[in-house]
Amino acid sequence: MDLSLAGAVIGGLGLFLLAVGMMTDGLRQAAGKSLRKILVQSTRTPYRGVLSGFLMTAIVQSSSAVTVASIGFVNAGLLSMRQALGVIYGSNIGTTITGWLVALIGFKLNIHAFALPMVGIGMIIRLVKREGRMAAAGMALVGFGLFFIGIDVLKGAFEGLVVALDITKIQVDGIAGILLFLLLGVVMTILMQSSSASIALTITAAATGVIGLYAAAAMVIGANVGTTSTAAIASIGATANAKRVALAQVLFNVGTATVALLLLPVLFIVVRTLEALLGLETEPAITLALFHSLFNVLGVLLVLPLNGRLATFLEGCFGKHEEAAMKPKYLDKTIAATPVLAVNALILELQGVAERVRQLVEMSIGTDASKGVAIMSEREIIRHLSSEVSAFIVNLERSPLSEETSHHLASLLRVDQYLFSCANDAADAFRYQPRLAEVHDEPVQKALHQYRRDIYALMDVSGGSDPLQALSDIQACHDAAKAVILTAGTEGRLPFDDMIAVLDVIGEQLRMTQQWFKAMRYLAQVREETRTNGEVVETLSPDDAPSHETLPPAD
Repeated sequence: MDLSLAGAVIGGLGLFLLAVGMMTDGLRQAAGKSLRKILVQSTRTPYRGVLSGFLMTAIVQSSSAVTVASIGFVNAGLLSMRQALGVIYGSNIGTTITGWLVALIGFKLNIHAFALPMVGIGMIIRLVKREGRMAAAGMALVGFGLFFIGIDVLKGAFEGLVVALDITKIQVDGIAGILLFLLLGVVMTILMQSSSASIALTITAAATGVIGLYAAAAMVIGANVGTTSTAAIASIGATANAKRVALAQVLFNVGTATVALLLLPVLFIVVRTLEALLGLETEPAITLALFHSLFNVLGVLLVLPLNGRLATFLEGCFGKHEEAAMKPKYLDKTIAATPVLAVNALILELQGVAERVRQLVEMSIGTDASKGVAIMSEREIIRHLSSEVSAFIVNLERSPLSEETSHHLASLLRVDQYLFSCANDAADAFRYQPRLAEVHDEPVQKALHQYRRDIYALMDVSGGSDPLQALSDIQACHDAAKAVILTAGTEGRLPFDDMIAVLDVIGEQLRMTQQWFKAMRYLAQVREETRTNGEVVETLSPDDAPSHETLPPAD
């Protein structure tokens, strides 16, 4: 193989990868919130999830993109693990559209007659509309054009390979050959991080005679297995449910590949029959596209009746510690019948939540940028506990209660909301930490350091300081730090964007401490009132929750 031929193969492959990336990013951005809306609203049943996954993958032209998006939504709590399973199944069917594009369009038309205009029109749109959905749609159009140009380049390169190489000397027959090409398909997809590009490349190679039909089929099956690597990478550091979604894709794709390999001769008989019934030409490209669709549809049909069992199995995997932390320790239905015990349990539960929030705040105002995953995980736990506390209080308020108990519940509901707001502010403030690391002005650094120390002092429950005085000191420190930052900005020592970012951080941290203080005031008030009335509240150990005995009553 000479240098020009190698260059054509590498260039065609490069166009494929570039085109797939541009199509994926462009269409996803052009859709805006539509992708999220469709995934959330169209996954109420496994069958609707399959349809949603199929449509989104057919549009985006990347099962990996849809799978990673689904993992992200599960990670954010927008989709449940069971809802995401249908999307995973459907995305595997949707990715077969790439093969059909190659088989029905890639070799039938004068590619340059329509692909080059697509690139030109797309770039014109991108130049006219530099931002927004139209700009993203323009880039997607460029991606479509480059996709077909890549097909044409590879087609020519593989035709040259047929002339330059003796194919009979490099083909491996039998089971060993099938397994070899299966592994090749897996490796290609992992390296390119795109099953669509890998499958299009395989179909192109088969259509030009570089590899045989059965070898190409094995590579297509391997591409289905290799695409699970993207989801596996995306699940690193994610929540337990997100990891389960990634594992579901691995199990589904590996299971489907196993069935396809075992039934390979039978599937080709069915393919030939379908080609005759549908009046399709018996060309390698069409045969492989039909084979790819057939075994993916078969896999979905086989797994859907077992979907409930698979989901139950997945729920037993990962996240034992994380999910245990999400379960309330003191709230259950038995104590809900006794209002006094219910209020007591709520106080204890909220003290535990308060300690989690305090630890989250300490992580968020620290300088360790590697705490991002831990902070997001902790916020998710606090969000879940907050939801459980709110639901418990709302359920209690449906029963006949004394005026005093109703007052206590209203105060505790405020505590819950303040703590959740504090956790959100802490997580939001942490997002700016990379910008703070870029600030090298010494006076600004000193002001920020002092500001963090004051926050630690306020929220350090063992410090014994007066919270009202500490909060006043925090406000004074915030104002002083703000003055230093503004001075650094006006004197040109701190770039304007960095100045805004730093001001946003200290503003978030101020609101965070204010929410914390409000929560502690109301919690202390309810605890004091229950003690005064003879309702003993068990005190948590210092490791479980903070103790704020000296807080003044709430306004």
